[in-house]
Amino acid sequence: MTSELILVVDDEPSIIQLTRMYLERENFRVEEASDGEAALESVKRLNPALVILDVMLPKLDGFEVCRRLRALDNLVAIILLTARDEDMDKILGLELGADDYLTKPFNPRELVARVRAILRRSERTNRPGAPFSVSDLSVDPIRREVRVGERSLELRTQEFEVLLVLAGQPGRVFSREQLLQQAWGFDFYGQTRTVDVHIANLRKKLSGSAVKIMTVTGIGYKLIE
Repeated sequence: MTSELILVVDDEPSIIQLTRMYLERENFRVEEASDGEAALESVKRLNPALVILDVMLPKLDGFEVCRRLRALDNLVAIILLTARDEDMDKILGLELGADDYLTKPFNPRELVARVRAILRRSERTNRPGAPFSVSDLSVDPIRREVRVGERSLELRTQEFEVLLVLAGQPGRVFSREQLLQQAWGFDFYGQTRTVDVHIANLRKKLSGSAVKIMTVTGIGYKLIE
């Protein structure tokens, strides 16, 4: 039985070969592209479930590919691969709309685990859930809609997941590790900077609301009225 289609974008044949081998072993279908322009065309043509996207690409780099896809309101899941273990690269990728990142060289088993976690999360969000409100914040898990009063909030996929966890239990303190596990569905081995970036984005979008996300020093975050 065929499974979801994964697009692997990298200009290193050895990386594509290794990634393909591990993904196909787990019954994923795999297509490939070797530059940024080909990546954009392939996403449009193939409509993959997820894109594994190298940052350093010919023609258009991974950041620009990510930016253009999100500008077109394409919500395909994206895992960025970066050769530099620098926070700025990771933060930029997340702010441009990537769902996750890995630093090269990476463990291919971990990459497969993250692919599965992101796809499981997508399946989970399609399950029914009753709309609920916290003060002037309204969340509809089925339609994936969030409103502050009469104002609709435009949230990226992962921003919605984080808010859904926090708003589902207002007042409860969640550690960064708990948010990673519940919103991403995977243990990210201490990469809690991912959570901080999404919290910062949510705070901006919740500006003017009667609810806010509070930092609990040394522990994590909670949503309060």
